[in-house]
Amino acid sequence: MLEDMTAVVTGGSRGIGRAIVERLCSDGADVVFNYSTGEEAAADVVRTVRANGGEVRAMRLDLREPDAAERLMEDAEAHLGSVDILVNNAATSFTPAPLAETEAEVFDGVLAANTRSVFLTMRYAARRMRDGGRIVNISTLNTVRPVPGIGPYAASKGAIEQLTAVAARELGPRGITVNTVSPGATDTDLLRGTNPPEALQAVVGMTPLGRLGQPSDVADVVAFLVGPGGGWITGQNLRATGGLA
Repeated sequence: MLEDMTAVVTGGSRGIGRAIVERLCSDGADVVFNYSTGEEAAADVVRTVRANGGEVRAMRLDLREPDAAERLMEDAEAHLGSVDILVNNAATSFTPAPLAETEAEVFDGVLAANTRSVFLTMRYAARRMRDGGRIVNISTLNTVRPVPGIGPYAASKGAIEQLTAVAARELGPRGITVNTVSPGATDTDLLRGTNPPEALQAVVGMTPLGRLGQPSDVADVVAFLVGPGGGWITGQNLRATGGLA
């Protein structure tokens, strides 16, 4: 389905990012992904994909560094040729705190990792992606269901959604689609490490489909958007939440 296509996925070594990398590779794309920590996790993605006959390349890059996003795109183009698919999944975590207690440096760091890097990869794609390409930006349910303490994170993701809307209109004449996917509570190590079991069970109880999302659920939505069936969808925010919002 994605044979002879190349893809860049940011934050591809764990959780949702890993599921996206593995799904795109299984659909036939050649993929470059970055990771900032966890050498073994990234190596395991590469081993798994190649064992299944896919082609993947991992780069250790911290997207908070000023030139990292463009270095990632340049490396992908150098090794795979012009990029057809860009999935911006990487995001930084931080300790939730009320706005009154949040330092400006924390806000700046979250936006550098979550928003500035997306702007830079999208700018590169807007200049060099082949006509007919696909861009998907991963946001969050929390832009429509905000909770206390996540101001910088929600702001960074809300900005991504607006970049998506603008880019869809700018790049549409070239046949490039640009969409957002907003996961709900997704069963990852990060989610389980930052929430007690009773909180997760409460979320399950509020979700019409009666379970936590799986990384593969989000990867399925991304795969649809970047595949042949997603060509008439652009400028949209698809909420992969099991009905939670």
